[in-house]
Amino acid sequence: MYGVFGGYTRWAVVFLIIFVLFFLFVPAAAGAAAY
Repeated sequence: MYGVFGGYTRWAVVFLIIFVLFFLFVPAAAGAAAY
């Protein structure tokens, strides 16, 4: 149970990091494109 939950938590953290990087990169790319 702990192994499954640990794996799920690890994937959740990885997904969260990717989501944050995506949200930080999209506005910068949109601003560059707008320019």
